[in-house]
Parts: sequence; structure tokens; C-alpha cells
Amino acid sequence: MSASSPELPIIRGEALDFYLSQGYYRMQQDLFTCQFVPFDGRLYSAHWLRLNLARVQWGPEQRRLLRLNSRFSTTVRPFRLTPEYEALYFRYRAAITFDAAPTVDAVLLGGAAHNVFNTFSIELRDGGRLIAAGIFDLGQRSLAGILNFYDPAYRKHSLGKYLMLLKTDHARRLELDYYYPGYLVYDYPKFDYKLYPSLAATEVFDSIGGQWQSFSWEAVAAHSSELLADWLPEDLSGVAE
Repeated sequence: MSASSPELPIIRGEALDFYLSQGYYRMQQDLFTCQFVPFDGRLYSAHWLRLNLARVQWGPEQRRLLRLNSRFSTTVRPFRLTPEYEALYFRYRAAITFDAAPTVDAVLLGGAAHNVFNTFSIELRDGGRLIAAGIFDLGQRSLAGILNFYDPAYRKHSLGKYLMLLKTDHARRLELDYYYPGYLVYDYPKFDYKLYPSLAATEVFDSIGGQWQSFSWEAVAAHSSELLADWLPEDLSGVAE
């Protein structure tokens, strides 16, 4: 479902905050939401997440990763698509084991010349070498994490997770309320990394009740069952419960 308009030169911060709070998220130059996603010929329930930044506290694993990667230089700048980004994404995409868009442009812009979002990037460099980039959109009180990609040669540094920590820290320095990392998928663990920054601070959206609640797998399981009962035919085969 699209929530943006071609007449708008930019999606204002308070508008982005509102749509994120209703379980919407960026897709190229639009906003969308969904309750189900297909993988491997099956349909799974999707569950939107956010971090309540006032409740974030690093645990031992997060502090260890911050120490491990502290030698890399970090720069936050307004997003501008560059050949350096596309070259890094090309190396990243060649090494991953899941489907991904072919280019950074395809993820964010879809060929559009104008970006309607207030987009920034966090760059990580080892010396002068770009080794990772994290893209996010900024609202008035919220930050939405859109894309992380990194050099496969630095895999042992868990740079995708590290970029999530950096986005969280950046949002807290700006005194924002929420960081939205996207959705996880019930019974499909490839998306569980989005819980990494702070499980205790994570909230999950009940799209039927229209409410956010503290994250628990029990809450996700109950929401998944309710979605399946309300939206899918009883005799539909190939659905993950």
C-alpha cells in the first residue's frame, strides 16, 4: 500500500514518524506495509519492530563488538549515491546467501532522480578504504534503518550488527524516541538479527490491534496465529504457523 505522493518534494519528519508508528516502512520512494511475506514457496507472518531508545542498554556482547570495531573511522553524512557505494554493495551482494536488490539505487531510488526521504549514511573506513555503509531515514522523532552493506573481507567484525549499534547511538545522541529496524518473520530466523541491539528495549507492532508492545516470542506467536486466522483461508496450504 503506497502512502507517498509524487507531488510531495519530501516526506516531512512528523509524517514519517506517523507512518513508521503505524507499521509502514520505506520501499524505494514509497511507504508500504505488509502482514505476510513469501519465502521458499511458503507464506510467513511479518512483525514490525522498533527500539524504545530510552530503554536501550548495551550488554556484554554489544560492548565487545563496539570495542572490536573502535579502530574504524565513522562518518555520518547526508546520503549521496556514489560509485564507491555501488562497488562496495556489488562485493557484498556477491557474498550473501539471500536475495537482494541488484544495486543501492534499486533499493533506495528505483531510478528516481529525487529522493523524497531525508536520508543519511554512516560510513565505516579502515584507513581510507570504505568497508561498510549504513543507510537510514530521519524523521522528527524517529530514525528508520533502511540498508546495511559491508566488505565481505571484514565478515568477522559483524559490521551489519555494528552498524545497527551505530544507528542506535546516533539516534540517542539526537535525543530521538525510536529506531525502526524493519520487520522480523515468525519461524524464519534469518531476520532475528534485528533483535541484536537491545532485546529489552525492542517493541513489536500488533497490526490488528494497532498497538506496540514489549517484544516477546510469545507475543509474536500469538499475533501470527491471529493474523493467519483473520486474513488467510482456513484451507490455505503451505503457510508457516
